[in-house]
Amino acid sequence: MAAFSAFERMLAFRYLRSRRREGFVSVIAGFSFLGICLGVATLIIVMAVMNGFRQELLSRILGLNGHLGVYAINGEYLHDYQEMAAKISLLPEVNLVMPIIEGQVMASSDYTSSGAMVRGIDFSALPKDNIIRQGIKDPQAENLSADEIIIGDKLARRLAVFPGDEITLISPKGMVTAFGSLPRMKAYRVASTFSLGMFEYDANFIFMPLAGAQNYFASKDGISNLEVFLANENSLAKVKPVISEIAGSDMRLQDWQKSNAVFFNALQVERNVMFLILTLIIIVASFNMISGLIMLVKDKGRDIAVLRTMGAGKGSVMRIFFMSGATVGVAGTAAGLLLGLLFCANIESIRQFLQYLTGTDLFSAEIYFLSHMPAQIDTGEVIAVVLMSLGLTFLATLYPSWRAARLDPVEALRYE
Repeated sequence: MAAFSAFERMLAFRYLRSRRREGFVSVIAGFSFLGICLGVATLIIVMAVMNGFRQELLSRILGLNGHLGVYAINGEYLHDYQEMAAKISLLPEVNLVMPIIEGQVMASSDYTSSGAMVRGIDFSALPKDNIIRQGIKDPQAENLSADEIIIGDKLARRLAVFPGDEITLISPKGMVTAFGSLPRMKAYRVASTFSLGMFEYDANFIFMPLAGAQNYFASKDGISNLEVFLANENSLAKVKPVISEIAGSDMRLQDWQKSNAVFFNALQVERNVMFLILTLIIIVASFNMISGLIMLVKDKGRDIAVLRTMGAGKGSVMRIFFMSGATVGVAGTAAGLLLGLLFCANIESIRQFLQYLTGTDLFSAEIYFLSHMPAQIDTGEVIAVVLMSLGLTFLATLYPSWRAARLDPVEALRYE
């Protein structure tokens, strides 16, 4: 049985080699191999990029805004929030409770002006691994005075300012005087810049100390909201009712899932559609394999008849042609897996090279929010892609193999 199996393998691999008579069949097998390889690689790359894109956005959004926000139901500033914040911080699921005050302003330099969002935070309360602390270019700039701010690097570029320069912040919520409402204006020194890797924040946000922001917005020690950071995002459903009870009926809660539901739902739909579309590449390659094997069976009719007359059973003939097709499928899947993993590991370098080669921006931060192209490989998804590819290619070989096995040797020899 072992020798017979070796004989089957020898014939299967021999039929795949190109010879003058059946060269066209080998060309079809080559295209089938290439189609499966590119299909598997493309599917792995696209899924990894979609996963990385979602994870990068999620980490930056949650790193800046927290998992849950506590707001006054009337939209006013929160006062006497310390006791509520202390109770929430005692919950085992809560990692950090941070008071925030923010408002829209017009930032003006000597050269130009731009809209911006001012956010006052307590830098001393930030963990060392917080995205804001890691994104600040000069770590010493965390110890800000009341007249110093930190702005996004892209906003600094837009305003044409550098650390040490001054910009003027103009708030529409002005001071009420006898002559009407006047906009609130104050000059601040740029202590440093930050880069969070997300265009929306780097181009629009300004950070200042909490006390300085309260003074600028005249909130009388009030804050806009409390940002609650959880140790695990999956515990949100469990801890939200508890925080709601602590906050009371005059407060409203807003979690990150509701705030960004439309955006992340759109990402999920796009991911699913891309998976279905790219799976068609593998299916088309499988159909190409079917046609190639059918032509091979037709071309090898005499050989099959000789094998049958020499005692080879239908099962043996079927295994020979099944192995021929399966070899192409396995080799194409393996090559696609290797190509996809290598591409994902070097995707940013490849993007930079293609941008240099073409002179175009292939991943615009203004459109895609992120400053670099992410890729996160999910082992489970890669295994699913590989198994799906192997399953489709194995199924594609069944009909031609069955057709070869049921070929009548007498009829095949008669028409040769």
